Amino acid sequence: MPALFLGHGAPPLLDDAVWTAELSALAAGLPRQTGILIVSAHWESAPASLSASGAQTPLIYDFSGFHPRYYAMTYPTPDAAALSALVASMFPDDAPVHEHRSRGLDHGAWVPLTVMYPQADIPVLQLSIPTSDPAALIDLGRRLRPLREHGVLVIGSGFLTHGLPYLRDWSTDATPPGWSRDFDLWAADAVDRADIDALASYRTAAPGMPYAHPTVEHYVPLFITLGSATDMTVPASTVIDGYFLGLAKRSFQVA
Repeated sequence: MPALFLGHGAPPLLDDAVWTAELSALAAGLPRQTGILIVSAHWESAPASLSASGAQTPLIYDFSGFHPRYYAMTYPTPDAAALSALVASMFPDDAPVHEHRSRGLDHGAWVPLTVMYPQADIPVLQLSIPTSDPAALIDLGRRLRPLREHGVLVIGSGFLTHGLPYLRDWSTDATPPGWSRDFDLWAADAVDRADIDALASYRTAAPGMPYAHPTVEHYVPLFITLGSATDMTVPASTVIDGYFLGLAKRSFQVA
């Protein structure tokens, strides 16, 4: 089973015909999963925590200002107790994963999954981001790597650029600002070279900073995906590129 880094999009993604077609095609090309573990930019919590594992886990509508219909959407996933136990087994006894029994799926999880797997018939769990340190997140990705052998799809869900405060044109086909384009192309080049050190030095090495990521939670899930690769010296593949609201929706797949 490969692993992914996805630009997850806000609810209006669901109305974007191009992007939804890209996500649907990506999902169709993947093996059938036994479960999905997704690490969303919208859940930062230490220690590492898992969302509720019961069937029909509720959704978190962690956004505002959108059409009321988005707040009525559901994604009734099946029971994920077996997946929860499997993920927990990846953690050492002296640093167990916390089970957050009341935590639902936020939009960084359910928006892309609604497009990719609309039947909602695959067990899904979220894992929190316990730190923004790239090295620690790569180590976490390595810890999760064996899940792939069990047919679990590991997804880091963020956005390759996320400078919302600096956008001036909010149309979906807006011309990307220079800082968004420059960071996107820099990251794509670093990923193509499997240059993990460069990617981890983004705060000082990447063009477009800090505008591309005034906060870093939408970038750092990338390191969990990279850490879960079978061989980190093999470059990840770009599976989606382009821009949405001028932000880079580039997404990667690792083998």
